[in-house]
Amino acid sequence: MEISGKSKPQPVNMKVVKAIEATPESFKEYGQVIEASPDGEEFGPKDAQLNLSQGIPRFYIMKLEKRSLKFSTITHHANVTQCLGSIGGGVWYLGVAKPSIVETKENAGSDAMQSKCGHFYVPPAVDKVQVFRISGSKFIKLNFGTWHAGPLFKPETMDFYNLELSDTNVVDHTTHNFKQQDGIVFVIDD
Repeated sequence: MEISGKSKPQPVNMKVVKAIEATPESFKEYGQVIEASPDGEEFGPKDAQLNLSQGIPRFYIMKLEKRSLKFSTITHHANVTQCLGSIGGGVWYLGVAKPSIVETKENAGSDAMQSKCGHFYVPPAVDKVQVFRISGSKFIKLNFGTWHAGPLFKPETMDFYNLELSDTNVVDHTTHNFKQQDGIVFVIDD
């Protein structure tokens, strides 16, 4: 319904999602959980299986502030794996949904959208969003196209290391807004 040329805002519902601990097994559909290994151990499947071949890698420390345990947007990167971890092993949270990139719009039907980056994808479904709790000295490697919201955390500020490409957030950043599109804000229960 339109009033004076403006559309009526959609009601917003809160969806509470229980956080589960990120382990190599629980996180495998979204990427990898990388934990400490003995010095001198050779490269293998427990190491981050990275693909940074589409550009110049960027490894940096992000200072994040006021990232409460709720979110309404979720992002994916179609051209790069990404690694995130807290400095010092503090507890943090990450909302995720499985990759949904498709080769052509015809492959996905009427739900497919084209990203401003050029690729096609199907928006993540509200009921397919999972939240993980990451604690201790480990980090997360996200597969190509894994939807992610966060890092989120309880303290006022936290530092995180991030490995992606130097231009990931400029040329490979697709966001879905659940609040605008679905009337949903996710709240993390821990």
